[in-house]
Amino acid sequence: MSAHLARSGPPHAYRRKASTWWWLERWPYFAFVVREMTSVFVAWSVVWLLLLLRAAGQGEIQYRQFFAWSASPLVLITNGVTVVMLVYLTLTWFNLVPRVMVLRLGGRPVPGVVMAGSHYLAWAAVTAGLVWLLVGR
Repeated sequence: MSAHLARSGPPHAYRRKASTWWWLERWPYFAFVVREMTSVFVAWSVVWLLLLLRAAGQGEIQYRQFFAWSASPLVLITNGVTVVMLVYLTLTWFNLVPRVMVLRLGGRPVPGVVMAGSHYLAWAAVTAGLVWLLVGR
């Protein structure tokens, strides 16, 4: 008796091998994978801010050295890509909010456009406040 016939248990279902690049086949897959990859850029922004705080705590010389390092082309490009990816993450999350969060007001669901719009308004208000603080009063 062959080893193949001696196998016990239910037959295994056929599974087609997925390509490594499956996420390039359709736009929703691509958008999903890119949104998930933004976590790397979130982590980088946290590391950069922690390094900034450490340099600020070590004195003026280290603070200036940190900004000299931050002005290098590699760090500037990385931070530029990080800003783009964080904006993409924010936009996609704000658009997903109505789908993942059900909010009721007076027993009726709040329309999705109101929920997403309130997030965009809050983002605009925080951005305006930061610009006001950074540019001058």
